[in-house]
Amino acid sequence: MKTSEFYYDLPEELIAQTPLANRSDSRLLVLDKQTGAYEHHHFRDLPSFLVPGDRLVLNNTKVLPARLIGHREDSGTEVELLLLKRLSEEDLARIQDSITYQGEACQGQSVYWETLAGPGKRARAGHVLVFGAYENQEPALRARIMGVLPDGNRIVRFEFNGVFEDILDRLGQMPLPPYIHEKLADKNRYQTVYAKEEGSAAAPTAGLHFTKELLSSIEEMGVGITYVTLHVGLGTFRPVKAETIEDHVMHREFFHIDQEAADAINRTKESGHRIIAVGTTSCRTLESAADEDGIIRPCSQETGIFIYPGYKFKVLDGLITNFHLPESTLIMLVSALAGRENILNAYQEAVRQRYRFFSFGDAMFIH
Repeated sequence: MKTSEFYYDLPEELIAQTPLANRSDSRLLVLDKQTGAYEHHHFRDLPSFLVPGDRLVLNNTKVLPARLIGHREDSGTEVELLLLKRLSEEDLARIQDSITYQGEACQGQSVYWETLAGPGKRARAGHVLVFGAYENQEPALRARIMGVLPDGNRIVRFEFNGVFEDILDRLGQMPLPPYIHEKLADKNRYQTVYAKEEGSAAAPTAGLHFTKELLSSIEEMGVGITYVTLHVGLGTFRPVKAETIEDHVMHREFFHIDQEAADAINRTKESGHRIIAVGTTSCRTLESAADEDGIIRPCSQETGIFIYPGYKFKVLDGLITNFHLPESTLIMLVSALAGRENILNAYQEAVRQRYRFFSFGDAMFIH
């Protein structure tokens, strides 16, 4: 299929720049995946479309405040780092050839990360960046550029005293998507209310609509709630540049499903009830962990699954999701579930009805 077949026109003013005051006040377009029929509701109405025995599967990943703005220690010029992946000993061994700086030993504690740096000319091997530096005081965090990977990403050794996560929480900013230009007043609004496992560079945005009260009311009506983890990478915003979607190489992300979650999902399927993923990340997790018979196995691994029309779902029955960018892998995924024409018709209706789009925008329930 051609990538251009997943294009739609979106007025720029419909791209939501800030979250609503109340999470569940967002609108909800309910789409029948068989007929293409749709209805307009609000997210707080979601329980009326669920039945006892259904199971919602939510991604409990937590977004790191992974955007750090600091300065070169020698020149004082501003440099920005975006944390992508914490590097293990195995990772460091694999990329050893790219670690070209072999100088000064670390004083104190250290962790290694793969990062994006900008401007890149200010972050070359051997350069030292400082963050949280105040007059006549030692900086809270130093970053030494240890090398450059073939794709331009920087290998950084962070040097510090204390707990790295606490320092990052104090100094870091949320890495908002490139289409959001407003500053986020409360960084917790780019987290779900059930966020737990730190590791994402972007939020699983379909979950942003849930409040604790809404989740409680859903559980009280007899709907199961199960949590899985997929750490969302910045590749989720990467455009599809290939002319045909089959030629696109999907980014890889780490996911985890424990035994308890696998058992709950399998019991629900065996009893004939629906599995409803909250977000495309939960969907990709489920479909990656399932065998050919649709049985979920507990696992911790990376997935590069690419779901587009023609894919046969093994686990999923329904999906709660936001509205996605034109020609993106995510609009291809929802088209695989509900059909390309049904999705594009629903998107055109959402534009006509002035829905809010993308991360802080409104939602869709495909069932």
